[in-house]
Amino acid sequence: MKYTFDIVGVSPVLDFFSHQQQSLQELKHQGVEYVGTHKCTLDAIIKSVEPLPSKWGWNIDEVVDTVIEFWMKNSESICYWKSRLMDAGSDNLLVARVADIKALKTDFEGLLNNKW
Repeated sequence: MKYTFDIVGVSPVLDFFSHQQQSLQELKHQGVEYVGTHKCTLDAIIKSVEPLPSKWGWNIDEVVDTVIEFWMKNSESICYWKSRLMDAGSDNLLVARVADIKALKTDFEGLLNNKW
């Protein structure tokens, strides 16, 4: 199984909590998870993704390797989001997405097939 990781934004803690609660109510296995942390550091991100493999049966080493690879290749993006998080203040979280690539592709295809 292959995984993907990306920082998607900064969110108020309450909005992120609300989103997570809605996700828990959905019974289907999506294979796409959003995690939040108050710090924009590699250690904080790894700590936030550690519970995910046991939830979905993912390989913890591969998930962590994916996060580290992103961190090594995207220093400009990381600096940008670190700055946005600092600007937003302490009531906000850095939000990142971790996903099984096939599940994420399915989600995106579903969005494209939706008739708005």
